[in-house]
Amino acid sequence: MHNAVIAAAEGARNPLIPETYDIVWSGLAFLIILIAFWKVFLPKMQTMLDARAEAIEGNIAKADEAQAKAEAALQEYTAQLAGARQEAGEIRDVARADAAKIVAKAKEDATTEQTRIAQAAQAQIEAERQSAAVSLRKEVGTLAIDLASGVVGESLSDDQKASALVDRFLADLEASEKAAK
Repeated sequence: MHNAVIAAAEGARNPLIPETYDIVWSGLAFLIILIAFWKVFLPKMQTMLDARAEAIEGNIAKADEAQAKAEAALQEYTAQLAGARQEAGEIRDVARADAAKIVAKAKEDATTEQTRIAQAAQAQIEAERQSAAVSLRKEVGTLAIDLASGVVGESLSDDQKASALVDRFLADLEASEKAAK
């Protein structure tokens, strides 16, 4: 039996090795598919990959350009902000200077007004003093004449003489007062 298996094995074909026609037709089909892939599908795929690469590079370029614009806008904004801060500082300085001028002017006006009011009050006081002195002089003169009339026993009804007498008496009184000072 053992010989029978070996004899059968020598005359029989190995099932792992294909027939020659299968190898030829399979090789021919592989060659057709390889040529079609090489000539049709590979260029289309290469074109598609190139288009994607260009799109990606274009998007990268656009992104770089947008980033450059954003940086330029940021620098411009920063410059404008610095300018605005500087302008605000200048405005504050001008406002402070104006405020100092206004305060100085108000003080000057107040001092001028105070001086004017003091002078007006002084003039009014002087006028009232003069008026009081004249009134007092007249009153004192009348009282002095009445008193002198009672002491002397005669009437001093001559107004000019009485007035001259009172004026002389008051002048002597003021002179003695000034001498005492």
